[in-house]
Amino acid sequence: MRRSKPPFNADVVGSLLRPKAVLDARARRDRGELSSDALWAIETSAVDDAVAMQKAVGLKVCTDGEFHRGHWFLDFMSRIDGMKTSGGLPTKFHTEKGDIEFAPPRFEVHGKLKRSRSLSVDDFKALKPIADKYGLTPKQPIPSPTIVHFRGGRAAIDAKIYADIEEFFADLIAVYRQEIEALYAAGCRYVQIDETNLPFLCDPKLREDARKRGDDPDKLPALYVRLINDIVKDRPADLTVCMHMCRGNHESAWVAEGGYDSVAEVVFGDTNIDGFFLEYDTPRAGTFAPLRYLSGNKVAVLGLVTTKKGALETKDELKRRIDEAAAIVPLERLALSPQCGFASTILGNALSADDQRRKLELIVDTARDVWGSA
Repeated sequence: MRRSKPPFNADVVGSLLRPKAVLDARARRDRGELSSDALWAIETSAVDDAVAMQKAVGLKVCTDGEFHRGHWFLDFMSRIDGMKTSGGLPTKFHTEKGDIEFAPPRFEVHGKLKRSRSLSVDDFKALKPIADKYGLTPKQPIPSPTIVHFRGGRAAIDAKIYADIEEFFADLIAVYRQEIEALYAAGCRYVQIDETNLPFLCDPKLREDARKRGDDPDKLPALYVRLINDIVKDRPADLTVCMHMCRGNHESAWVAEGGYDSVAEVVFGDTNIDGFFLEYDTPRAGTFAPLRYLSGNKVAVLGLVTTKKGALETKDELKRRIDEAAAIVPLERLALSPQCGFASTILGNALSADDQRRKLELIVDTARDVWGSA
């Protein structure tokens, strides 16, 4: 069952472990010892190596590993006019050894939202010729527009600038539509929207946090689906858009727990995209039952291979779980990927580059066994 367009039977999410050369170069840039242009050149050289690795393991798709970013959403969001970072959002991240404190950036809106420069297009323009050289389809991940609203609620949006919240949403949608149009003009035909907030709304504690800041967690999923539908409305027929949903990923730690059940009907049923990359590497993601709401020909890319630790899954284990999902969604509408990126934040997760490679090889080998093609 070879797919003629993405998502592919074996796919990737986005970030890869940054090589030491990139980490060292960033540190030198931060100390004023290296120019931004020199850093960009070092990062782009590392992207070439990363794409070569993705080709070597047998993938048909590649990303730039997010090597030009320091954080999965911060670089993109901070380039939007009118947006400012405002400290951190106190959060408990969980690990198998206990909780850690980490405050991911919080945004506030203090001006009219506008797109006056590239948010991710420059990254894609650097990736495209490299992907072409290796004969792979380049994918561009972008953070979900829901991040701006969910992380601060109405209080984070200056009422003097946006007295009507619908005007804020309209401007945010316009920024995203312009970015997606620019990506398409640059040759991008595969976009992934990285979405954590809908899975966060599957966690009772985080639902209560939303309620405390004045939002109704039962109504937010429909609002966020509307936002996403509006940014991809009227997209070209040959532009594939998928959504990646996970529960947090920072140095092998996570934030939320809970299955997709509370959001599945509206999200899987009403979001007008081509597929979902779904975290399914641990029991905290719940069962496959919510996949019954997956409407139309949408593909569920099962994130069965964890990026949070180096221990390698077995092919038999992956096949068994794919069979379980295929009892709910036809096999031809399933695919396989890692559960998340390997380095959503710059230092990455607690595994090695060799572990990363072996996991990608396992995904490709399993996809070939199950679908006859990666």
